[in-house]
Amino acid sequence: MRSVLFELFGIPIHSYGPMMVVGFGLGLWRLVRTGKRRKIAPERMYDLALVVLLSGVIGARLVFIALNPDTESFREFFAVWNGGLSFHGGVLFALVGGLVYTHLAKLSFWECADLVAPSVAIGYAFTRIGCFLNGCCYGAPTSLPWGVRFHEHGIITPPSHPTQIYAALASLAIFMLLMRLERLNRPSGFVFVSYLGLYSVYRFLIEFLRKGYSAQVWFGGITQAQGASIALFLLCVVGLVFVYSKQRA
Repeated sequence: MRSVLFELFGIPIHSYGPMMVVGFGLGLWRLVRTGKRRKIAPERMYDLALVVLLSGVIGARLVFIALNPDTESFREFFAVWNGGLSFHGGVLFALVGGLVYTHLAKLSFWECADLVAPSVAIGYAFTRIGCFLNGCCYGAPTSLPWGVRFHEHGIITPPSHPTQIYAALASLAIFMLLMRLERLNRPSGFVFVSYLGLYSVYRFLIEFLRKGYSAQVWFGGITQAQGASIALFLLCVVGLVFVYSKQRA
C-alpha cells in the first residue's frame, strides 16, 4: 500500500486526501458541464458543490466518530487523510446543506439533486481508490489471485479481498447507469433517488466481505453500514413514490 504519496517540505501527503480531491474535481467538472445544458449558471454549481462537499465531509466525520468511540476521537476530527468517513452520515448532512442552499438560491432541489448524483458516484469511486492506497476498508481473506495484503495499525493481513477496488468498480458502474437514466423522461428526483437505492444495494452486499474485518458486526449479525443501507433503501422506495406522485399532481 502507499498511505503517503510523497512529502512536501517534510509534510507527508497522504493518498486518501488527494484521491478525494481528484474525485471532487472530476465530479465538479461534470456538474458544471451538465448544469450549463440545464441553463444553470456555473457559479451556482460551484457554490452548490462546495456546500455539499463541506457539509458532507463534516457529517461523514461526525457520524463515523460517534459510531466508533472506542477507536476514534473528536480530537482528531480533521484527520480525514486517515479515512474514517461515514457515507450515510455524509449523505444526511449533504442533503441538509443542499436543501438550504437551493432554497436560498431559488433553485429546484430535486433538479439539482439529479445533477449532483452522478458526480457523487464518480467522486466516491476515486475516494475508494484512496482507501485502497491507505490500506483501510479491506475485506475477508481470499485465495483468489488478486488478493492483497494490507498494512493497518501495525498488522499485515493475509491475502484479502480488495473491497475498495470492488467498491470503486461498482460506483463506476452506477455512474454509467445514472448517465443512461438521465436521458430518460423521468420526473425530477428520479436519478437522485435511484442513485441512493443502487448505492444501498451495493453497500449491503459488499459488507458481507468486510464483516468481521474492517467492519464490525453491529446488531442482528449485520454491520452498521448494512443497517443504514436497509433504512436508506426503504426511504428510497418511499422517495420514488413521492417523486411520481408529485409528477401526477
